Amino acid sequence: MSSERTIERDAEESAQPVTSGAESVVRALENASVDTVFGVQGGAIMPVYDALYDSAISHVTMAHEQGAAHAADAYGHVTGTPGICMATSGPGATNLVTGLADAGMDSDPVLALTGQVPTEFVGSDAFQETDTTGVTRPITKENYFATDPDDVGDTVGEAFAMAERGRQGPTLVDLPKDVTNADTDREPGPARLPDTYRPAVDADPAAVDAAAKTFAAAERPVILAGGGVIKAEASDRIRDLAIENDVPVVTTMPGIGAFPEDHDLSLSWAGMHGTGYANLALTMSDCIFAVGTRFDDRLTGGIETFAPDAEIIHVDIDPAEISKNIQADHGLVGDASAVVRQFADALPRAPDTEEWVATCWTWKNDYPLDYSIDEDGPVKPQFVVEAVDAATADDTLVTTGVGQHQMWAAQYWTFTEPRTWVSSHGLGTMGYGVPAAIGARYAAEDDQSVVCFDGDGSFLMTCQELTVAARENLDITVFVLNNEFIGMVRQWQDGFFDGRRMASEYDWIPQFDVLAEAFGATGFRIDDYDEVEDTVEAALDADGPSVVDVHIDPEEDVFPMVPSGGDNGLFALQGDHL
Repeated sequence: MSSERTIERDAEESAQPVTSGAESVVRALENASVDTVFGVQGGAIMPVYDALYDSAISHVTMAHEQGAAHAADAYGHVTGTPGICMATSGPGATNLVTGLADAGMDSDPVLALTGQVPTEFVGSDAFQETDTTGVTRPITKENYFATDPDDVGDTVGEAFAMAERGRQGPTLVDLPKDVTNADTDREPGPARLPDTYRPAVDADPAAVDAAAKTFAAAERPVILAGGGVIKAEASDRIRDLAIENDVPVVTTMPGIGAFPEDHDLSLSWAGMHGTGYANLALTMSDCIFAVGTRFDDRLTGGIETFAPDAEIIHVDIDPAEISKNIQADHGLVGDASAVVRQFADALPRAPDTEEWVATCWTWKNDYPLDYSIDEDGPVKPQFVVEAVDAATADDTLVTTGVGQHQMWAAQYWTFTEPRTWVSSHGLGTMGYGVPAAIGARYAAEDDQSVVCFDGDGSFLMTCQELTVAARENLDITVFVLNNEFIGMVRQWQDGFFDGRRMASEYDWIPQFDVLAEAFGATGFRIDDYDEVEDTVEAALDADGPSVVDVHIDPEEDVFPMVPSGGDNGLFALQGDHL
């Protein structure tokens, strides 16, 4: 893959001393082994960009700062190490806010570097001044205002370490122009955490023993794998625990890929649009071993009806999550990988699950994900997702926007590996898909495919980032599942607002295949079933970025569905069940 500017430095050049605050910032990134930065140039951040000129770090100029944040988010999710985004002061920094909030909700590691007006002008309403640390404090794990050129590199290193360690999340360093322009000869050290921050690794042994005894005695146990399983590289441990003890596994939506969905013990993901059998298993369970999940409302439905007979064992690295939404009977605070190992070692015996597993299989047979096809009718989006899945390898990275297309991708793609599902969950950010595909492409192995499923509404919000994909000749394939609606809004209006489709229907929409060509990508269009297979193959084989405008059934809805705040065990399979 190409990069906008990559300069390989030899050993002598690498040893050149730091002479400014900006060079210290870049050296801190180099010390942290950063290889790629996503950003948009501007006045207040210009000294840092100038320092990047002689660095081996690749910079990718995005079309919009929100795109830079989403690309960094996806890069961080795929690699497990912080993605870096940069922007100038004022509007540049505030344009990062949506992406940082998204990363914060999903605990994705991101480091944002923002330019700021010179220190003497802070608070004077100077040109392009915004209180960036004040604006972003509620949505970042930690943020910093740099004041000293001698310390600024170490501050950046600490922010990098904070984003990566413990419960991952976004951090930000605001960089006044006088600090980055100032002279310094101090070399920053390696990225390191502050002495006051020491997240737990192992959980309390007595608490683990008590939880293990409860789990071993259960008749209807379920392992619930959340996004924290993937963050902690604990997927293999969860797989071993489930298989060795013959326990069904449900994932949350952020946890998709934590357990292979083609395994007999997989019940796929639960929640508002999760599988009926996953929701039934949680509802009927008598013990849930939940790892790395926030128990958010899209998972639980109504709290009072969630798993009413289950004892809850909750593993999380963040003690604030224990019993925040669902009361835990056993709270185990620590790193997911370490605690799952502790838990497996502490199990006195495997629970007796033969009858329970058979019951779960009955539910899988009774409530499969399914859809009907009329070969003379409009194309069903589920069919397209399955066709792309069949045409690509198991390690393909799948990004999405937010809406119906996101749910169809999550439901009808079979995920077998962690870090291959890249989506916006907690914040639900429309427009995430295309810039995330760019970030994922830079994070991916050269032989990995990157596919984006987008909706027409989401695609229109960030399609300008196709200019980046075209300029850099990035091999990404975008499938726009085009129903000429903000589809999920339309579905809710039909189900809960008596069909009053206010501001959800697009009276006019671009030809996305033609638009793609204008941006420098290759455009395709699908209108009929007999075009799907050949067009999917052609789009995947095309050099550089391609966009497929897939005209789908505009009235197709996402089911199963649990109405907001509803009982997960009473999921709707069609509209008149709501």
